Amino acid sequence: MRRPRLGYRPPLPLVAAAVIVALSAALPLVYLVIRAAEAGGPAVWQLVSRPRTLQLLCNTLLLALAVSSSATVIAVPTAWLLVRTDLPWKPFWSVATVVPLTIPSLVGGYAFVAALGSGGIVHQWLSRWGIGFSGVYGAWGAWLVLTLLSYPYVLLPVRSTLQSLDPAVEEAAMSLGRSPAGVFWHVTLPALRPAIASGALLVSLYTLSDFAAVSLLQFDSFTRAIYVQYQASFNRSHAAVLGLVLVALTTLLLGVDSRLRGNKRLDRTGPGGKRKAALVKLGKWRWLAVIALGLLVLAAVGLPVGVSAAWLVRGLAHGERVVVDLGIAANSFLVSLGAAALTAIAALPVALLAARYPSRLSRIIERASYIGYALPGIVVALSLVFFGARAGGLLYQTIAMLLFAYLVLFLPQAVGAISANLALASPNLENVARSLGYTPWRVFWRVTLPLITPGVISAGALVFLTAMKELPATLLLSPIGFRTLTTSLWGAVSEAFYARAAAPALLLVGISSLSLFILLRNEGMRR
Repeated sequence: MRRPRLGYRPPLPLVAAAVIVALSAALPLVYLVIRAAEAGGPAVWQLVSRPRTLQLLCNTLLLALAVSSSATVIAVPTAWLLVRTDLPWKPFWSVATVVPLTIPSLVGGYAFVAALGSGGIVHQWLSRWGIGFSGVYGAWGAWLVLTLLSYPYVLLPVRSTLQSLDPAVEEAAMSLGRSPAGVFWHVTLPALRPAIASGALLVSLYTLSDFAAVSLLQFDSFTRAIYVQYQASFNRSHAAVLGLVLVALTTLLLGVDSRLRGNKRLDRTGPGGKRKAALVKLGKWRWLAVIALGLLVLAAVGLPVGVSAAWLVRGLAHGERVVVDLGIAANSFLVSLGAAALTAIAALPVALLAARYPSRLSRIIERASYIGYALPGIVVALSLVFFGARAGGLLYQTIAMLLFAYLVLFLPQAVGAISANLALASPNLENVARSLGYTPWRVFWRVTLPLITPGVISAGALVFLTAMKELPATLLLSPIGFRTLTTSLWGAVSEAFYARAAAPALLLVGISSLSLFILLRNEGMRR
């Protein structure tokens, strides 16, 4: 069945707004093309066709596939437990299971190295018993850390979709003799496919763009090669060529994502009001579910936080001066909140155009919005420096340019979360409103926006959390003297002052967790 649409031509203001957002997101691509052209055709082909480049490409693809697959396997059952069962302490688990989003990959990577790497706590324990342990390094270590830090990207849209999903179809399937497992596999899971696809895409792009974790865990990825070109050889043309290959890889992932989403209708088409689904009684399995979630949270949150706390205690014991600067924390909070609001608003026209007026233009616009997320933050930041300098330098190192960089980097998170909710919001209600004489703006304000509010809040939560821990763009584009928790953390870790890094790391997690709790409470979760 074809994708649902309103049956009207898209309003010109909607198209104009979506095009402006897409062009903004495509600025890094323009920069990469300009820089790559400086290298010349033969040099470009020589660099792309090198065996080393192809090996890095295969390594990165396999890592992205492994991380997105395992993140999905973790997130879907977790979302079902949180929304559809009588799981004990559900409010706590609802927040705790998404807290890994607040942990920078720099902190997560080092924490796992300190605990499971060579000479780490686990390595020392095993050595005492004569057991050899190679450590957490390499592909499996990168897979483990990135999976634990990124699975909430799938959890949030899947949970939001489960909250919005009408149980009438599932109840009808059960009345026809389907078992609960059969209903889940043949009815519920297909309805979750858009949310799973958008979340898995974000995980894949997160994996492609990560540098800190893969470097600490000694895994050669494509992003690491780009950083080496920028920082070691200072060859920006060659780095731009590698960046273009990363964009091509992103385009491939977007094509796979489009096929996985399919064209089925997922909204309610029958009469009647939508009801809450009856909670499944876990019975004797409820404490097994609690143990499973406890182990997940312990690995994804407890270990990084515990190691940071150990650094802090060790530093205090050795007389390290720990300074908690609330002004720096306020800077992080305010710019992240501004980025969340700006990006969620910018994502609305892109998601609406793609969901309600599907066409070649809307597909191009939607895919263009994903370009910045797959690129390392340093590439996006340098592209904005490049264009800002040619525009007179008035915006360089201003809060406005920093917020714009966050929009380019994190726009796909907002588009994915809103699109997943639009897939469940019936366009029939909007058609009825239009037939009654409502203007497109009034239809959006009175009908569409209330239906997709959970997705908009999830979009803001995702962007807020990611902006809180963004490092390269913040370092390059922040005004002089403007410090955030991540820049303070980077300064301490880069100089190996891990005890000094512990305080901003713990404060970063604490502020983000509190803000996430507020955002999720406003989402109106079904318990």
